[in-house]
Amino acid sequence: MPDATGQNLQVAQDALQAATNDPYFISFSEDATSADRAQTLDSGWVVCSQDPAAGTAVSLDDDVTFFVVRVSEECP
Repeated sequence: MPDATGQNLQVAQDALQAATNDPYFISFSEDATSADRAQTLDSGWVVCSQDPAAGTAVSLDDDVTFFVVRVSEECP
């Protein structure tokens, strides 16, 4: 699992797909604030944290979640 912290959500998703050699690897994202906002435009969000952690081996059976805020916001 690549370290996506501080990256644009779209870039983080692309890096995950490249690392797994699977252009169809599906990841999830969640608002890192308590606002529960949907991430409709991935390039408008920045990764604050991720699960699993960077350096962890992942497979297609694993759920990968990026916790994000809008690019204009600070991570909580």
